[in-house]
Amino acid sequence: MEELKIIPIWGWILLISALIAQSTWLFIDARKRDSMPWFWGLWGLIQAPMPLLFYFIFVRSGWFPRHRGKGKE
Repeated sequence: MEELKIIPIWGWILLISALIAQSTWLFIDARKRDSMPWFWGLWGLIQAPMPLLFYFIFVRSGWFPRHRGKGKE
């Protein structure tokens, strides 16, 4: 518990705000691209900056396969 007292309250507010902003952006962008928005949003809410890095590498660069032709057989 002593480690938590080292970080001032404004640091916690800044950290929480950054995580919520990251999570929201990841969710909205992944939903536009049809790439598991709930996964990216939840991961972005609990960790930073790895979700953003992985999202840019796999989804935005096109390495992550997407099923564009849903319903076509």
